[in-house]
Amino acid sequence: MKYLSLIFIIVFFSCGKKEDVLLPKSNVTIVKNVEDLSPIYIFFKTNGKDTLAEVNRKNSIISTNWIFNIDKRLPLKLVIPEVMKLQEKKRAEKAHKNEKAENYYSYADSVGKNLAFLPFTKVYYKMEIPNNRSQLYFKKNGLIQYSGRKVYDFPKNNLKPFLDSLVINPKAEIKFSYDKNMTYGDYIQCKILVKTIIDKKIPFVFINEEEEFVF
Repeated sequence: MKYLSLIFIIVFFSCGKKEDVLLPKSNVTIVKNVEDLSPIYIFFKTNGKDTLAEVNRKNSIISTNWIFNIDKRLPLKLVIPEVMKLQEKKRAEKAHKNEKAENYYSYADSVGKNLAFLPFTKVYYKMEIPNNRSQLYFKKNGLIQYSGRKVYDFPKNNLKPFLDSLVINPKAEIKFSYDKNMTYGDYIQCKILVKTIIDKKIPFVFINEEEEFVF
C-alpha cells in the first residue's frame, strides 16, 4: 500500500495488480493517528452500465483497528451493505475479540494534507425508513429534510443554527438518515459535519449517534 503526497488516492498493489481508491475529502481532521491497524478496501468497479463495490479484506485482523478505505464515487446503497457485513463479522468474533479495537473510515484532509480517520464503531446501520417522530434526512441534493411536527428542507450548512434553535421533548431523540443514492464521498462530508456539531454539545437535543438509516 502506498499513500500519495496529497493523500487523495490510495494505491493498492496485489499480485502485481494496481488498483486505486479515490478518497473523500474534507477540510478538518477528526482523528489523525491510528495504530495497530488493518486496511480494508472497497473499490469502485463497473460492469457495463452497472456500478459495483468490490471488497478486499485479505489483510484484516479481527483484533486490530479496521481502516475502511472506500472509493468516494460509490453510492451508499452499495457501500453500507458491505460495511454492515464486515461490522457483523467483527462483532460476532469471540475467540480473538479485542474490545478496544475500533472501526474507522479514512479520508483526506485537503488543508492539512494528511490522511484522517472518522470512527464509527458503535454505529448500527439500517437500510430502512426510521420509525421515529424527529429525524434529519440528508438528501442527495445537499439539503436536509427535518421531519417533526412539520416537514421542511434547509441547506446542510444551516444544521448548527437549526439544532441550536430546536427544542423538543427531553425524552425524544433525533435520528439521522441518509439518501441511499448519495455518494460515499458526500456521506463522509455529512458525517464530519455532524461530528463537529455534536462535539459542541447542542442543548435541549438528544441525538442518537448509534443508529443510522439509509434509504
